[in-house]
Amino acid sequence: MKIIIATDNKGKIKEFKEILAPLNFEVISKKEAGVFDEIEETGTSFIENAKLKANFVFSKTKEITLADDSGLEVFSLNNRPGIFSARYSQEENSPATDEKNNVKLLKELENKTDRKARYVCALCFINKKGEIFDIVETVEGEIAKKPIGTNGFGYDPLFLYNGKSFGETRSEIKNKISHRGKAIEKLIKNIKNWV
Repeated sequence: MKIIIATDNKGKIKEFKEILAPLNFEVISKKEAGVFDEIEETGTSFIENAKLKANFVFSKTKEITLADDSGLEVFSLNNRPGIFSARYSQEENSPATDEKNNVKLLKELENKTDRKARYVCALCFINKKGEIFDIVETVEGEIAKKPIGTNGFGYDPLFLYNGKSFGETRSEIKNKISHRGKAIEKLIKNIKNWV
């Protein structure tokens, strides 16, 4: 059975392939499904953006579609970067990168003692009948003073969970404890009823 992940993010596609492997789904990206459009994320929450992405890809393919919108909320920064996590350091004529996002976050936290944060993952699943199911999961942690480790992507080298960064956590362990791992675990429990 084919499932289209409504993203071009290579890190996310890799994680979804690893986590969904036991279910024997053929996991493909939206580009592999022939959807090349950029999807504007105009929602005001993670779940709104996940629904926008899933609905757009489903409208083009009529195939089972899964969209994820996720990011980092830092409490002392009024939950920034939030829904702008991927494009946090973006400037005119200069796209955001993971490295630039991490540098900007550390700069904004320079004089903050409260470094508590959480990763949020919102999933939107649409079956072939067009029925929509959604899930939101979080994982609590804090932001390190400097990047640690090279695993994962995004803010993983800065996100500390039980004193260890996601950047130094092996993917099979991270996939069990992370916001996305928990959301996908819930998806896996329900997916047979939803398909």
